[in-house]
Amino acid sequence: MPIEVGIWKVNDEIKKVTFSPIESERKLEKILVKDLSILSDDLLLIGRQVQTDYGKFIDMLAIDEEGNLHIIELKKNRTPREVVAQAVDYASWVQNLSYDRILKIYEEKNHGPLEEAFAEKFDNALPEKLNDSHQIMIVSSQLDSETERIINYLSNNFDVPINAVFFRYFEESDQQFITRSWLLDPNIVEEKSSNTKVESKKENWNKQDFVVNFEDGKYRNWGDAVRYGFVSAGNGRWYSKTLNQLFVGARIFCMIPKSGYVGIGKVIEAAKPIKDVVFSIDGQEK
Repeated sequence: MPIEVGIWKVNDEIKKVTFSPIESERKLEKILVKDLSILSDDLLLIGRQVQTDYGKFIDMLAIDEEGNLHIIELKKNRTPREVVAQAVDYASWVQNLSYDRILKIYEEKNHGPLEEAFAEKFDNALPEKLNDSHQIMIVSSQLDSETERIINYLSNNFDVPINAVFFRYFEESDQQFITRSWLLDPNIVEEKSSNTKVESKKENWNKQDFVVNFEDGKYRNWGDAVRYGFVSAGNGRWYSKTLNQLFVGARIFCMIPKSGYVGIGKVIEAAKPIKDVVFSIDGQEK
């Protein structure tokens, strides 16, 4: 059973703060969209109402720092069988999402690149591989015994990485509070999610070779890059920051998006701001 939460106001006198059912799961969804850290500090929202290929909509889809996906489904007055079955159905679709598809979903929902948002949230570059595993979270304002039984059955007998979290809503004068309780220990669910991972057949990285995307267009020109021997990035903190991972002696494979690989090079100077870069042109340094 989830832990029952009570709140008491302690001033000159001790007074219990009364619980009331949160107005609706829709209000709860708005709260979570505004600040997903209420659910977990380790999640970045990819999008809400994400449409699957089967015409259904996932309430919220998020990603953690490891690049794993989290399906967040609000109960919204549905029966336990409906909400759990729907969430498992979504998981069957999510497990096959490719790296590029995840980037596209984020961009469509947020009108910006996932790479930059990820770096801003986690202060780290987006992992080379996404969606190694996934988790399911059922979110509700109250947790009924039937939902609890189903989730425990799936988790204990089939190692399905599923959990439930419910929020209690309290009011005191003009102040409002919500509390959070998990049905299962999130660390245990995290362990079960590793069972959904597919063993990678990819060779281990040699820590010497890098792929560099070069956006040939408005801000930089591939012809100039070849002529003067440089690669560049910008128009976002993440893009500039990732160039700092290149070290003198590293080998780069340069790729123009939607065109393919266009060149191979070797790093002879560390990254620096463009205002500090000097090229030798016709015997003159500029």
